Amino acid sequence: MEAERDQRAMRLALDEARVAALRGEVPVGCVLVEDATERVLGRGHNLRELLGDPTAHAEVVALRAAALARGSWRLDGVTAYVTLEPCAMCAGALVNARVRRVVYGCDDPRAGCLRSLYQLGEDARLNHRYEVTAGVLGEESAALLKGFFRALRARGA
Repeated sequence: MEAERDQRAMRLALDEARVAALRGEVPVGCVLVEDATERVLGRGHNLRELLGDPTAHAEVVALRAAALARGSWRLDGVTAYVTLEPCAMCAGALVNARVRRVVYGCDDPRAGCLRSLYQLGEDARLNHRYEVTAGVLGEESAALLKGFFRALRARGA
């Protein structure tokens, strides 16, 4: 059943987000799963602070790993599971990678580009589109982010 598969994979993405939090990064995680085999092709969590790289979002890190695992930048037949609605850069990278579907946890009203601000993954003007499923383990994803920022504010950072 697709809903069960989505929850299993989103739990892996949440594990990645927790690793990010432990490293002092904004807790966002992503896994890319091959639809036919359910094999995880790539995993990633935010590494912007650690690497000093503005492109080191969870999705980009996972996309790079998946492309390496597959031996191709074309990730057709792959679903991306992300704890937070992707930003414009990541939504665009997922278009360019030709993923079939993107499943995300919680909305990002300030920067989300799959539902909140734009519908980039479903824009008919682009050369590729993907299905979008929102809200899978969304409360857990949102709680992780809220807790991280609450702790950051408490430390005065």
